[in-house]
Amino acid sequence: MQWDIRREGRAWSRDEMRSRLALTPEHFEVFDGKMLFTEENRLDLLGVVLEQVGIDAALRLVPKELWREALEAYERE
Repeated sequence: MQWDIRREGRAWSRDEMRSRLALTPEHFEVFDGKMLFTEENRLDLLGVVLEQVGIDAALRLVPKELWREALEAYERE
């Protein structure tokens, strides 16, 4: 999936709607304490939500220090 995640959330176009909704689960289930069955399913759901709410909303949920630590680790990879 090619995500179009922006700083602000956005509505999907008609062309995007079907492919995005196909990635959302019919039911939220928990397996061994984790939502959904696979990491891929969880990342798809995250992408869907980030397109709708925007990255700025996600930034407010996590302390700055953790974002910095994650970015530094990502840049080292």
